[in-house]
Amino acid sequence: MVRPNLTGLGVALITPFRADKSVDYDALARLLEYQIKNGTDYLVVLGTTAETPALTPDERRRVRDFVADRVAGRVPLVLGCGGNCTAAVVEELQTVPRDKYCAVLSVVPYYNKPSQEGIYRHYAAIAEATPLPVVLYNVPGRTGVNMTAETTLRLAHEFPGTIVAIKEASGKIDQVDEIIKRKPEEFMVISGDDGITYPLITLGAVGVISVVGNAFPREFGRMVRLALEGDYPRARAIHYRFNDLYNLLFVDGNPAGVKCVLNAMGYIENELRLPLVPTRITTYERIRAVLDSLQ
Repeated sequence: MVRPNLTGLGVALITPFRADKSVDYDALARLLEYQIKNGTDYLVVLGTTAETPALTPDERRRVRDFVADRVAGRVPLVLGCGGNCTAAVVEELQTVPRDKYCAVLSVVPYYNKPSQEGIYRHYAAIAEATPLPVVLYNVPGRTGVNMTAETTLRLAHEFPGTIVAIKEASGKIDQVDEIIKRKPEEFMVISGDDGITYPLITLGAVGVISVVGNAFPREFGRMVRLALEGDYPRARAIHYRFNDLYNLLFVDGNPAGVKCVLNAMGYIENELRLPLVPTRITTYERIRAVLDSLQ
């Protein structure tokens, strides 16, 4: 199993839709070229930001294959593959094209609210079933349960060849710090929250899987790389420029905010699938004002 390099800027791709709510593959192709041209280090396909729960199984397969074929190896690809039924996740993992995706990103089971032992056994089953490296994804604001540092470290130490990283979006700086302090050397900690990416890198995180990077891959990627190089003053200056946008992108939910930005930039139609809806007009106007200041 080849260990992927997930250092730097990873972008959690959106799924663009047309006015009739069908997947807009032309817009998706434009976004992929935009990402590659502007130096994104890797792309995450079919994650939360892709509105994956609102896609049919056939649409998920088509998006997965379309992105892989269009990117054609120019940047590494990570595939979102998670759920709250362990057996179903294990079954789906068998269908992931190993020659096109370098890793899978799998979220902590949601709604069931498993115990820490249940979370551990869920990921142990995944690690034993998949031939691809696994990136854990802890986002308690969405799943309803926090995977503790102890559980993350247990998995990292017991499955060093398979469980290679965690996308940490708990917002708990002390928890992330504990993971970084006690993890195996090669285990990667990745920020799952744009707004705290800069401070997490100063603690030892290797980068971010980003939402704002959909719209600003060059600028946000520069902040990430400067921070990784230890040039904290210049990285911090870019971080502060994005401060207002960090908050606005999530006022009306994700990916409503970043789709609003991409629409204002002329890349996509401002369409989401229910139960998600576009940003309110007041949020849209505030985002436009911030966008004008960043361009």
